[in-house]
Amino acid sequence: MQSENNKKEQTEKVNDELKNSESNDNTKTKTHGEILKQQIMEGCETYDRSKRSILLSSFTAGLEIGFSFLMICSVFSFFQGKVAEDTLFKLIALVYPLGFILVVLGQSILFTEQTSLLTLPVLNNHRSIWSLFKIWGIVILGNVIGGILIALTLAWVGPKLGIFDAEVIAKIGEHFVGYDIPTILVSAILAGWLMGLLSWLVTSSKETTSEILIIYLITAVMGFTGLHHSIIGQIEIFAGMLVSPEIDFIIYLKTLITALVGNALGATIFVALLKYRAFVFNVKMP
Repeated sequence: MQSENNKKEQTEKVNDELKNSESNDNTKTKTHGEILKQQIMEGCETYDRSKRSILLSSFTAGLEIGFSFLMICSVFSFFQGKVAEDTLFKLIALVYPLGFILVVLGQSILFTEQTSLLTLPVLNNHRSIWSLFKIWGIVILGNVIGGILIALTLAWVGPKLGIFDAEVIAKIGEHFVGYDIPTILVSAILAGWLMGLLSWLVTSSKETTSEILIIYLITAVMGFTGLHHSIIGQIEIFAGMLVSPEIDFIIYLKTLITALVGNALGATIFVALLKYRAFVFNVKMP
């Protein structure tokens, strides 16, 4: 009983500290408390939206992230034969961030960008763990459906327009799945960690230009290193499955689930939990 009372007092104290966090327009950076407060508020706003609104927004994000895939295939096709294939997989990092910029600035709901954001209200006892899993499910469903639709569209229209061919689609998809499950899991954890930091840093920014720079730098790192991002990755795998005998539905499903779990762990543990606990430890109890 005493432990529960102490926990309740600690939560109330943290909430009071967050309420007292005020924005200072004279500074270029926000305090830890300001960012955390804004993240919790934004997370709660998402929880309060209707399920249809969340599903539609996440579906839109799944479509929009597909423009990264369009540019990846286009750059790969254009430079194919002109530079080494290993170099090609590094060059695509230059255009990889496009879809993320469209999604984040357009405020569509992308699972990896919203993972830590949606976890914070649970840590702050504003929402339940069950509500978190439900909203994650809706967001993932919308992202995946939107991603499948854009993958089908681009796999058809790309060759028709002569932008890229089926061979390019196959190479990109096979490259994403060409690792064992433990490797994909750890890679996805790192990608989720970066996406959680992206959400945190975008919230800390006060200018659109700096937001774009943050999104570009972080997602370009993922593109250059080949870290496994579940949503753009599932577009690459699904499109690859349409044209490559090396990718079947079982491989697609295993890779997608592993990447989703890894992304969730990375964003939840290394960003949401650590950032929240760092603030809590700084709050002095009476």
